[in-house]
Amino acid sequence: MSSSINYQKNLDYLKESIRIAEFQIDIVDQILEVSQVCINSINNSGKILFCGNGGSASDSQHLAAEIVVRFKNTRKPLPAIALTTDTSIITSIGNDFGFEEIFSRQIEAIGNSEDVLIAFSTSGKSANIIKALTEARNKKITTITFTGPNIDHIVDKSDFIISIPSEVTGVIQQSHITIGQLITMNIENNLLNGD
Repeated sequence: MSSSINYQKNLDYLKESIRIAEFQIDIVDQILEVSQVCINSINNSGKILFCGNGGSASDSQHLAAEIVVRFKNTRKPLPAIALTTDTSIITSIGNDFGFEEIFSRQIEAIGNSEDVLIAFSTSGKSANIIKALTEARNKKITTITFTGPNIDHIVDKSDFIISIPSEVTGVIQQSHITIGQLITMNIENNLLNGD
């Protein structure tokens, strides 16, 4: 019985995953910098807003939950919102204004200059993410964009860019959630340690 599963493709994927995991070590300073930006926001009565599409929407919800609830330790809740979760708002904006507006209109409604927007776009060219970044800029919200290697559409709209140098969508997304969890860990540890 022959198998349709390709051994080499599996090996290539895992090797790429390892390569990007090692790349993440090289950007620890950048991870610490954006973590501090988020900590400063929360300390100044701001909140962390997240948005993304598909798997990145799930990452948004996952990370917002870790900030509000906990990453590891029981502590006071912290302010974070995934703009991907309210189906009534998302569908009404999509229906009345278009899918490109589903995040930017929410940012216009609830965002303020003390906030941080963390936006995920694996491709770097999702129209609704670009609009969200633009609206955040209009409201003087600090923007952190997680993306793949293509930054052309977001570079002038992002204060910080975490660009993962891979063409493999799944590997980029693995890296995004890993780095996102490090940020939530740093936020939590700062609160608990008071430093």
